[in-house]
Amino acid sequence: MNQPSIAVLGCGYWGQNLVRNFHALGVLRAVCDPGEAGRARARQIAPEVEVLDDFASVFQRSDVHAVVLATPAETHEPLALQALAAGKDVLVEKPMALNHQQGLRMHEAAEKAGGILMVGHLLEFHPAVLKLREMVAGGALGKVNYIYSNRLNFGKIRTEENALWSFAPHDIAVILRLVGELPLEVTCTGGSYLTPNLADVTVSCLHFRSGLRAHIFVSWLNPFKEQKLVVMGDQKMAVFNDVAKEAKLVLFDQRVDFSNRQPVLQRGAEVAVALPTGEPLRAECEHFLECVRTRARPLTDSASGIAVLRVLQACQISLQLNGRPTVLAEV
Repeated sequence: MNQPSIAVLGCGYWGQNLVRNFHALGVLRAVCDPGEAGRARARQIAPEVEVLDDFASVFQRSDVHAVVLATPAETHEPLALQALAAGKDVLVEKPMALNHQQGLRMHEAAEKAGGILMVGHLLEFHPAVLKLREMVAGGALGKVNYIYSNRLNFGKIRTEENALWSFAPHDIAVILRLVGELPLEVTCTGGSYLTPNLADVTVSCLHFRSGLRAHIFVSWLNPFKEQKLVVMGDQKMAVFNDVAKEAKLVLFDQRVDFSNRQPVLQRGAEVAVALPTGEPLRAECEHFLECVRTRARPLTDSASGIAVLRVLQACQISLQLNGRPTVLAEV
C-alpha cells in the first residue's frame, strides 16, 4: 500500500482536530457526521473532501482503507466491530470503550480480521513524554518511587461520562507506560456537584507491586487550567508541565541523603530539557498511517487500551464504593 485513504467519523470538539491533521497529510478521503454542525465544520476544514451523514456507508467503500472514530465513547465498540468486519483498520479515540470487556471484544475482532486497532492515547506521542520514558528507562532519575498528575480545568463539562473517564485516560496511559506494569489495587474518591451520579472531581491512587505509588487528580470545576505530571526518583525529579509555553519538561537535581540517620535535603540545579518541536496529534496520525502501511503493531495498541480500561473500571468501582480499595485481578 502506497498511501492509505482515511475516513474520520465525527467532526466535533476533538474530531475536527483529526480531520485537520489527516487532511494536511493528504490522506483524508471522507468525513462522516450525523449532525449538520459537524458536517458544516468538516466542509470548512476540508472543503474538497466528501462529507457524509451515514456511518454505515463508509464501511462499504473500497476507497477507504482505515477509519478514525471520534464519536461518543458508547459508540466505539459497535462502530469498531463494524469497521473491522468490513476490512478497515481503526484508530479509536480515548476512552477505547466503556469497559474492558468491550475492549477485549474489539481486540479479538482486530486479531480475527488481521486489522490494525490503535487507541488515541495522545500524550504517549508528546515529545516530553517520549523523553521522560527515555530518562526513566535509562535510570536518569534513579529508582522511581512516586508519580502524580493533575489534569484540571474549568470545563469542558460532559453529561455522558464523568471526569475520571474523560480526563484520566491520558495520565493512566502514561503512568502505565513509565511503570511497565498494572497496579495491584486502586482507590478512587470524588464528588458529583452538577449532574447526579456523574463525578466532576476525582482523585485516584494506584499501588504497584514494586512499591511505587501514583495518584491522578482530575476536575473540570477548577478555576485554572493545569496539566502537570511529576515523577519523583530517589536521585532526581522531573516535571512535565503541558500548560507551560516553554520548558515543558524540567529536571530537578534534588534528592534526600542521610547523615547520622537524619534526612538531609540536597538541592541542585533545575534544568529545562530540550525537546523537539511538533504537534503530538500530528505524530499520532503519522504513526497510525505508518502502521496501516507496514502492518506494524501500534505503540498505543489495543492491549494498552485494554490496560487503561481495566484501571479506569477499577477506579470507577472504588468511586462507587466511596473509595474502598479495588484489586485489579478482580476486574
